[in-house]
Amino acid sequence: MPELPEVETIRRELEREVVGKKIKSVEVTGKRSIRRQTPAELVARLEGAKITAAQRKGKYLLLPLDTGDVLVVHLRMSGQLLRAVPKDPVAKHTHVTISFTQGGQLRFVDPRTFGELFLATPDEITSEIEELSTLGVDPVETPMSWVDFGHLLRSRKMKLKAFLTDQTMIAGIGNIYSDEILFDSGLRFDRDTDSLTTQEIRRLYRSLVEILHEAIKYGGSTLSDEQYVDLNGKPGEYQQHHQVYDREKQPCRRCRRHDIVKAKFAGRSTFYCEVCQV
Repeated sequence: MPELPEVETIRRELEREVVGKKIKSVEVTGKRSIRRQTPAELVARLEGAKITAAQRKGKYLLLPLDTGDVLVVHLRMSGQLLRAVPKDPVAKHTHVTISFTQGGQLRFVDPRTFGELFLATPDEITSEIEELSTLGVDPVETPMSWVDFGHLLRSRKMKLKAFLTDQTMIAGIGNIYSDEILFDSGLRFDRDTDSLTTQEIRRLYRSLVEILHEAIKYGGSTLSDEQYVDLNGKPGEYQQHHQVYDREKQPCRRCRRHDIVKAKFAGRSTFYCEVCQV
């Protein structure tokens, strides 16, 4: 699933490409992608509306409209938003096509159909839609001090990886970046949150902020399944800089003395160095 760096990359591109554009028509060919309204209702509320901003909440993209509605896009496992023109070949698994009066299209492609588009009001987003209203702090949109981060870290006893990937604590981090952050900070995934020293808390927060910003700079990570691409169909490049994720049995780039190990944590693969992380 695309995480904060991938979704932020797309948000920045949407800000350049679609903000200020008026929606001429909407075609829905994949009904599984529209689950919270009927396709007809979504189309009726979108057509004629102008996109006024491009925002992000955690892993969700938000496109406020001049009608007061907000178009919410959740890519989930394999969803893609692609910029196109009408003459471009339509990719397989294209489920929604938004055409603009100024020309150009925005296409939602999703082979596994877990992703979705829906309309909501700002009030619904902040108070009624649970997965959006309960999101925790966004470390890119709303930076905090390491002291506040420490208070959040110690507010509940849990394993470090569970803390980093708990969307009600910190919004946007998943399997890839939790592993990269923990390696960079030299901490094991199964350490308890209440076991960290002050120095370790500061180190963890610094790594969290730096890894996310560095990943955004490289356009996010595209893995071997090539599911994630940006608005122009271009893959990310941060996977070339991964220290541990998906590097099982490859030498650790820090200690050079041990291979990266893969373990299972909460049903997901976790990659780490047994020497460098304590």
